[in-house]
Amino acid sequence: MLPVTLLTGVDEPIRAVVAGELLAAGRSTVLVEYDLTGLAGGSVLRIARTLSGVIDHEVIRMGHPCVSCAMRGSLVPLLVSIAAAEKYEAAIVSVPGAGDTQALAEEIARDACDELRVQAVLTVLDTDTFTEDVSGEALIHDRGIPTAAEDGRAIAEVLIRQVEYSNAVILSEPDDSVEALASALNPQVLIRPASAAAAMLGVQLHDPDAAEARVEPGSISAPLQSGERVQTLVWQSERPFHPERLYDALEDLVATSVRGKGTVWLASQPRSRLGWDSFGTNISLGVLGRWLADLPAERWSEVGQSHQARSALEWHPEHGDRGSYLSITGIGLDIWELERLLDGCVLRTGESDQQLIDPFAPYLEGSTAA
Repeated sequence: MLPVTLLTGVDEPIRAVVAGELLAAGRSTVLVEYDLTGLAGGSVLRIARTLSGVIDHEVIRMGHPCVSCAMRGSLVPLLVSIAAAEKYEAAIVSVPGAGDTQALAEEIARDACDELRVQAVLTVLDTDTFTEDVSGEALIHDRGIPTAAEDGRAIAEVLIRQVEYSNAVILSEPDDSVEALASALNPQVLIRPASAAAAMLGVQLHDPDAAEARVEPGSISAPLQSGERVQTLVWQSERPFHPERLYDALEDLVATSVRGKGTVWLASQPRSRLGWDSFGTNISLGVLGRWLADLPAERWSEVGQSHQARSALEWHPEHGDRGSYLSITGIGLDIWELERLLDGCVLRTGESDQQLIDPFAPYLEGSTAA
């Protein structure tokens, strides 16, 4: 079975350096890279090479200029053929900045579990720009990262999702603040300087089930403790949010945060479990599905494992699994003010959940709003 390391990061030069160091660390390792020069025209050049030279190259043509589309469906057959040669000990895939490492890891596990094993998912961070990138509003196109024209993601979302799914983060230079922030975003992640990147090759770090639970929609991040600069508020309530008060408070709630995530119970959406996702100052609420309390037991498998486990511990005799729980991470957060804001947004004792005006309803596809 061929071990596969997925390496990602939005800074192409730094990622290329780390990829080269990983390649040099193995005796018979293959590095797969992508040249995105022709992406806008619908083609991507994929190159597989060893220290001795190129062993495969292919122009991948697409009807839609999407980085992830160029990799899905074509990468696994290449890796399987490399494994079948029985002359290589490992493969490294340098995933372009706009690519989706989670989708690739899951595709490998689904389609080639007998031939391939994802050994590690690594993310390279540029310590000079990371903090600013995850705190701001800049879009992926603003950084010149090759991607589809309609890709409207913020650079903060791209970077944070990479860190959250990773087993290890590799820093371009040692930086205590970036290390603290990365650890808060993913408490299970290993942090290593670029000078130690080569030591990552050959170490089994990736656990598919743990990775899936870590990024489950509606889950939270709960660091063991907050640092001096980086703080995380973990907040929960057994009362639903008042829709108008929450809507009016959103801008203040994310004004100084880097990442917010969790599950939302909205009084005007009693049958919809909502997910909170914020990256920098960009925020969205979406329908995750039904509450366990509204589903027969045989359908509980439709709900994520993390939510099921939490519900088993905190099931309310009246509300079941209904409740809100959020984690908000940032640099220099005013934890007490955030907690005060959130507490002020819930439905108060004596307030009715009937005939509420719901400013979220037009944006929640699949919601249960009247």
